[in-house]
Amino acid sequence: MSSHIMVFDSGIGGTTVLAHIQTLLPHAQLSYFMDNAYLPYGKLSPETIVARLTSLLQYIETQQLRVDILVIACNTASTLALTKVRELTDIPVVGVVPAIKPATLLTNTKRIGLLATPATVANCYTQQLIAQYGANTVVDLYSSVELVAIAEHLYYSGEFEQAKFTQEMDRLAVKTNTDVLVLGCTHFPILSQPIDSFYDGKIKLLDSGAAIAKRVATLIGGQNYSKLTANNNSYRISQKKPLHYYATASVLTNKLTVEQVKLID
Repeated sequence: MSSHIMVFDSGIGGTTVLAHIQTLLPHAQLSYFMDNAYLPYGKLSPETIVARLTSLLQYIETQQLRVDILVIACNTASTLALTKVRELTDIPVVGVVPAIKPATLLTNTKRIGLLATPATVANCYTQQLIAQYGANTVVDLYSSVELVAIAEHLYYSGEFEQAKFTQEMDRLAVKTNTDVLVLGCTHFPILSQPIDSFYDGKIKLLDSGAAIAKRVATLIGGQNYSKLTANNNSYRISQKKPLHYYATASVLTNKLTVEQVKLID
């Protein structure tokens, strides 16, 4: 039986991580769980996030979903609650954290930016990453929840809210000599093309999706994922299994078939 990997996020942003996992592990059983009733997590307290993830673990157990690896594809939840969640389950849990270290290795100007939710930006774990890896680099912090909403709308409707996007990017006012921007929210890669265009391709965008997929593949083992080379993309796509989507609130779209469930705090 193939391994069951569940990817979790507050909304649809974690699908950017899911896509990397799908590509690397085409034979795995994949499910996607979004706690969209509490979207966005960037505005929640750490206690509320821990409570929601605890409820998720209870749901997995009571429904006997037999999850082999749980991926918390949410930077906010990972930075605030990953340690606690790992204490509550025997399921291996993989988190997503801002790619500060690789960004400091890529920058030439020695000035990078972290674009994330307010909760991730303010979190002590994020500050520890900056202190550990950014000693010789200026790390500017930028927070946005508006971009989360814009990404959700784009994913579901296909409509890009250009005016709102431009207004928000202008408000963020990323420093002109920044040459690497860390996308510290899994929603933001959905907007990677418009963000890249906004900066005329002069700022390198960096997220953790590929690295997380490799970590999952290493934990799974036995999948021989290293034998699936970049030349076999068509094979990978044709072998992908159907995804099962869960949500805690209604999703008004025909794009996905979603099972709505309830988490009890």
